[in-house]
Amino acid sequence: METKAELVFIPSPGLGHVASAVEFVKLVLATNERLCISLLIMKHPADFGVQSYLQSLPSLSRLRFIDVSIDPKLVVELLSNKDRFLYDFIDGHKQKVSEFVTNNITSNNSSSSQFGSTRLAGFVLDMFCISMIDVANDFCVPSYIFFTSAAAFLALSFHFEALRSTSKFDYSESNEELSILGFKNPYPAKVLPKPAKAITPSSSLYYDGIRRFRETKGIVINTFAELEPFALQSLSDAKIAPPVYPIHAVFNSDDNDKKQETESIVEWLDDQPNSSVVFLCFGTMGSFEPEQVKEIAIALERSGHRFLWSLRRPPPKGKIEMPSNYDNSEEVLPEGFLERTKGIGKVVGWAPQVTVLSHPAVGVFVSHCGWNSAMESVCCGVPIAAWPLYAEQHMNAFLLVKELGLAVEIRMDYVKDFEGKNPVDIVSAEEIEGAIQKLMANGEENEVRKRVKEMREKSRKAMEEGGSSYTSLRLLIEDFISNIS
Repeated sequence: METKAELVFIPSPGLGHVASAVEFVKLVLATNERLCISLLIMKHPADFGVQSYLQSLPSLSRLRFIDVSIDPKLVVELLSNKDRFLYDFIDGHKQKVSEFVTNNITSNNSSSSQFGSTRLAGFVLDMFCISMIDVANDFCVPSYIFFTSAAAFLALSFHFEALRSTSKFDYSESNEELSILGFKNPYPAKVLPKPAKAITPSSSLYYDGIRRFRETKGIVINTFAELEPFALQSLSDAKIAPPVYPIHAVFNSDDNDKKQETESIVEWLDDQPNSSVVFLCFGTMGSFEPEQVKEIAIALERSGHRFLWSLRRPPPKGKIEMPSNYDNSEEVLPEGFLERTKGIGKVVGWAPQVTVLSHPAVGVFVSHCGWNSAMESVCCGVPIAAWPLYAEQHMNAFLLVKELGLAVEIRMDYVKDFEGKNPVDIVSAEEIEGAIQKLMANGEENEVRKRVKEMREKSRKAMEEGGSSYTSLRLLIEDFISNIS
């Protein structure tokens, strides 16, 4: 019997990272039957919906989920240092990971496991799990990075990692426009991701990780060559990274446990004309205070367009938790809003994002510009009204609006204050409505809409036999298997 190659996948503990890793795993397993995968789960104290997501997944042959959780008391101790928490949390799992590999897989001799005869072929690490390179090295196997953001963000990260060795940059109050690797246009400092604003304890940890990317055998990116040709070529020309594999959009599956909610939403969409609905959804952590909710409602009502709005209740002030559904959304909406918009609008809690974006009735996506959401929207042919909230979403918005022309801006420098320490920054109804009207104007002749439809077609062709992503994925898998030859 032919020996199988076993990969160890280690995602970061957030739901977006775990779900993206699972979808990547499905793609790998569907492409080559010689590969088996152990996906290791590190339990975050806030969970962020990871456990319910994992429980909703159907079982897959050649895939096992392994809980490598550490003592909760240790996790609580680590929480005292917010700058270091994520990195120390991941470091704290190294022994558990090593024990799992030692007891279940061996890199030198074929082992018999639930997968049959396997040999360890390598570690596939989330972009924040860099310290696990040390564990892979202990077993004499290569590591690969699964970079869940854009190629442009990878280029920007390498750019500022190099810059910090020559200067103590500080763009936290700057209005400069900068020349940055991976971008054709001057980049405004005010929309830089947080690690690129200034050297801080947390940004130093991030760039320490980026530097170690060079120790890996390859970087897998959730993008495709036709979407980000300039950023990918910039990385290649700069010769600062190991081989990069743009494998295409890794779509996160909608929750199988919420069929009733999904059916209700799809039934409503089925009754709407093509490209007529504005869909508002702001990701796993996306929610707004009542003042902002009212501005959104005013914008939607004034626009006159049909809408589907995923409206979520923020967690208590100062708590990092997932938003929840309202028991009664009328408590935060303008008086009479639901009655006045009955028939043209639908306000829901959770929404099946991929299902909605795939529906022909949807014409605009008002989005926080998380990279998974951006890729889903582009690959479904839906233009974006960009409203970034946190992390690298501001860079994603700049990329989509200014570099690629696949979105229009609502407010690119808006920053979500999760800790509630600063006054609430309100985006006006005029700003929101203006972006919606720009994208809805001229129907299918709208220039942004046309570009997005063209990119959807390129996306489809990239995955076909001989396409850029089809080829990139198979080159990556050939490299995985070569590690046991």
